Amino acid sequence: MRTAAAEERDPGLQPERTRLAWRRTTLAATVVAVLAMKTALHGGASAVGVVTCALACGLWLTFLYLAHRRIRGLSTAPVPHALTPLHATAAILCTVAMAGCGAALVF
Repeated sequence: MRTAAAEERDPGLQPERTRLAWRRTTLAATVVAVLAMKTALHGGASAVGVVTCALACGLWLTFLYLAHRRIRGLSTAPVPHALTPLHATAAILCTVAMAGCGAALVF
């Protein structure tokens, strides 16, 4: 049994919310990369700090690329395609690795 609310649902809202979530996550990753750089260079630069910071920045760029591909895919197709397992796994690995870089810089 279908309700009137279900029939009036705008299918364009879900892709918009997903695009906004990817943008928000990209902004958070940007903050992490900037804080990693600040932490690595605070009080003098060490070789380990610089390498960890460079790795965090590389992971950030990879995540930015993945997010941009997903946002573009959501906005260009009339019916957005599902997120592929490879794409999802790459985004998760970038996020976890950036968290590891941040932890390495703090300790």
